[in-house]
Amino acid sequence: MAVVYLSLGSNIEPERHLRAAVAALRERFGALRLSRFYRSGAVGFEGEDFLNAAACIETELEPAALDAWLHALEAAHGRRRDGPRFSSRPLDIDIVLYDARISAPGEAPELPRSELASEGFVLLPMLDLAPDLRHPALGQTLTELWHAMPMERRGRLEPVAAP
Repeated sequence: MAVVYLSLGSNIEPERHLRAAVAALRERFGALRLSRFYRSGAVGFEGEDFLNAAACIETELEPAALDAWLHALEAAHGRRRDGPRFSSRPLDIDIVLYDARISAPGEAPELPRSELASEGFVLLPMLDLAPDLRHPALGQTLTELWHAMPMERRGRLEPVAAP
């Protein structure tokens, strides 16, 4: 079984979609660990605030199969992939880490996900789950990455009650 960390986000009815996503993850993968939820501004476009969290699951699925399952879950919640990359969405779930795997350039999914080291809305929820975990490519702990992250990349992150 692989240990996998996921980034979850939504800015269209986020409470409803994230609650349903967590339930679907539990139904498919069993017990999971979940970070706090954080409200953050949209990145890359003007839009409603996002709710973001991180989850840790164990799975027998290989990365591509897990990614396909997550895309199907997003689609079931109205996620469309035919519009702009940076846009509002009811559900966004990305594989951030899959054990210590590092994907080849251009391989999907990207492992580890680049936003882990560059976006506060991905990194801060991960800190809740695994502050001492080392980034497989960079060698730094998640805590070290957070301290090295420029303030403008951290963004506005406000802890909120779980949906």
